[in-house]
Amino acid sequence: MSFDGAVALVLASSTGGVGQHVASLARGLVAGGATVTVCGPAATDERFRFGEAGARFEAVEIPPNPRLTDARAVGDLRRAIGQVDVVHAHGLRAGFVAALVRPRPPLVVTWHNAVIAKGLRGTASRLAARAVARAAQVTLGASEDLVDTATELGARDARLSPVAAPVLPPPHRSRAAVRAEFGLGPSASRAGAGGKGREPALILSVGRLHPQKRYDVLVDAAARWRDLDPAPVVVIAGSGPAYMPLAARISETRAPITLLGHRTDVSDLLAGADLAVVTSDWEARQLFAQEALRAGVPLVTTAVGGVPDLVGDAARLVPPDDVDAVDAAVRELIGDPELRAEYARRGPERADTWPDEADTVQAVQAVYAEVVAAETAHPS
Repeated sequence: MSFDGAVALVLASSTGGVGQHVASLARGLVAGGATVTVCGPAATDERFRFGEAGARFEAVEIPPNPRLTDARAVGDLRRAIGQVDVVHAHGLRAGFVAALVRPRPPLVVTWHNAVIAKGLRGTASRLAARAVARAAQVTLGASEDLVDTATELGARDARLSPVAAPVLPPPHRSRAAVRAEFGLGPSASRAGAGGKGREPALILSVGRLHPQKRYDVLVDAAARWRDLDPAPVVVIAGSGPAYMPLAARISETRAPITLLGHRTDVSDLLAGADLAVVTSDWEARQLFAQEALRAGVPLVTTAVGGVPDLVGDAARLVPPDDVDAVDAAVRELIGDPELRAEYARRGPERADTWPDEADTVQAVQAVYAEVVAAETAHPS
C-alpha cells in the first residue's frame, strides 16, 4: 500500500544503524510520492545526508541521553513537525521527545534497541520506555523481544517490523589490495587463509564503539590468538565513546587489533576479510551481521536479541560475555577451511530470505495509511 501524504521522521543522535534506516526509509517514501521531513541533530544530517534522499531536514538536537535541554528539543520538534499526517520516531530517545510534543497527527515509534542500562539510568530509561509505549498509536519493534517488551509496557498496538540493512555498493578494491593495507599477502580465497603455512586470517568487526557492543570481549579473545601460527590480524571499523578504553585495553593485552575509526568502505573491508565477529550484549537485526552474510563472510556472533532468528544456521552462535566461546569459535573456523567455506555458502542463502529495503518501506507505508485512516474516522 502506498502513502503519498506528509511524514516527519524523528531521530536522536546516531552514527550507525538508526540513521542508515531513516535515510533508507526517506528515500523509499519520497520515491513513493510522500513528502518527508527528517528531524534530528545536525550531525546526523552531516553523516547521512537526508537531503540527498529528497527529504527536508530540520535540526532538532536530541542527545542520546536525557538532559535539561530536552525542553528545548520538545519546542524545536513541535515547530519542525509543521503540518504532517504522521510523526514516526525512531528509537526511545526520539520517541520520548515526540511523546512530550503530544503531536496532533498519529505517532508511530520504531524500537531499535532494548533498555540494557542498570541502576538509576536504567530505571529512568524503563520509565521513559513505558511512556513511549503508551503514547504511540502503533509501536514497531525491530525484533520479537522488543515487540514483547513494548506490549508488557502498555503499547496499544505493537508489531514486528524488521529493519533491512541497506545493500552495500560493490567493493572498489580487490581482495589483495585490501589485505595489503593491513600488511597481509594476497590470499586468493577465504578458505585459503589462516591455516598453518598460509597467509594470516583477516578478522573484521564493524560497529559503534559503545559498551553495548562489548568489544572488550573481542579484545580479550584476540589477545589469546597471538599463539596461533600465523596469528590473525583483527580490525574494528567504527567510532564512538568507548574508543579510549578500548585502545588502552588493546595496548595492555597486546591484542593484535587495529582500531580503524569510521570507515565508508565496508564493502572493501568485507572483500578482504576471512571472518566477521560480533560480540554485542544485545542486538535486534544487527546490520553488520546482515552485511557479512550477504558478502559470504563467515560470521561468529553472540546469540542475543533478534540475532538467532536473523542468522539461523548461517553463522556460528556463541553466548554473550564469553571470551572462551569467542576464542574457541574463531580458532575452529580459522583452522578449518572447509567449515569456513560452508558458512560462506550459507550466508548469502540466508540473506536471500530477508525482507529488503523495499519490503520495509512498503510495510511502513501500510502502517501510515492505517493510522491516518483511523484518525480520520475517529479524530481525537
